Amino acid sequence: MRRRGRTGWVGAAFVAPFAVLFAATYLVPVGYAIQFSLFRTRSSGLGLAPPTTHFAWFANYVDALQDPGYRDSLGRVVLILLGFIPALIALPVLMALLLDATRGRLRSFFRTVYFLPYGVPGVIGSLVWAYLYTPGISPVVAALGHAGVHVNFLDSSTVLWSIVNVVTWEFAGYNMLIIYAALLAIPADVIEAARVDGASERQIAMRVKLPLVRPAIVLVGVFTAIGGFQIFAEPLVLRTIAPAITANYTPNLSAYTEAFANNNTNLAAAEAVLLAVLAFVLSFGLMRATRQGAFAR
Repeated sequence: MRRRGRTGWVGAAFVAPFAVLFAATYLVPVGYAIQFSLFRTRSSGLGLAPPTTHFAWFANYVDALQDPGYRDSLGRVVLILLGFIPALIALPVLMALLLDATRGRLRSFFRTVYFLPYGVPGVIGSLVWAYLYTPGISPVVAALGHAGVHVNFLDSSTVLWSIVNVVTWEFAGYNMLIIYAALLAIPADVIEAARVDGASERQIAMRVKLPLVRPAIVLVGVFTAIGGFQIFAEPLVLRTIAPAITANYTPNLSAYTEAFANNNTNLAAAEAVLLAVLAFVLSFGLMRATRQGAFAR
C-alpha cells in the first residue's frame, strides 16, 4: 500500500507541471470565453456614462447564428474542409511513401524539403503567396499568361481555392511527418515477408503499408479538420489585395472583426465558442466513425 501511494505521488508530481500549464493556458481561457459570451455590454448613447454589463443568457449565440455573414463563413469553412482535407491526406500519404522508398542522403534532403514550409510562419507564407497571386508582379501569373492561360487567383470565384492551396502548402509536410513516422514503425520482417511472397513494391505499399498506418492517417484527418476551422492568417493577409475576402470571410476572421473592429467582444466570444463546438463535434464524429470501422477495421 505504501509503495502504491508513493508511486501515485510520484506520478502526480510528474503530471502536475503539465496540468497547471494546461489549465492556465487552455481551460481557464475557454471557461472565460464561455462566461464572457453569456453577457452583454451596453454603453450610453453619448458615452458620458460608463458601460453596463448584464447577463444575457444565449442571446449572443442567437445573434451570431442569425448573422448572414457568420453563417456564410461557416459554409466557406465547410467548402475549405471539402477541398483541403482530401489534399492534406492524399498528398502527405504519397510524400511519405515516396520518402520511405528513398535511400541514402536523398531521404534526409527530401524530408527537410517536405517539412520546410511548415517551419515558415503562416503570415510570412501568406505574404509570399500573395506576391505569387498578384497580377502584374507575379511570375506565375505572367508565365500562365504567356502560355495562354488567363486566371485571376484573387477573384471571388477562385480566392477560396487560393486559400486552400496556401494551407495545403503549409501543412502537407507536417502531416507527412506523422505518416512517415508510422511507416518507420512497421516491422522490417513484415515487409520482407511480403517481398518473399512475391509482392511488388506497389503491392507492398497499397496492401501492407497503408493498412498498417491507417490510425496515423485518421489522426492526420482529425488534425486537418480541426485546423480547417482555425484558418485565420491566410485570409487576413490576402484580404489586403483581394476585395472578395470580406471582414467575416471565415469564422475566426469574423470573431476577430467583432472583437477588434466592432468592439463587440461578447458576440466575438460567442462566435468563438460556437466554432469550438463545431470543431469538437466534427473531430468526435471522425473518431467515432473510425471506431465503427469506417476508416479502419
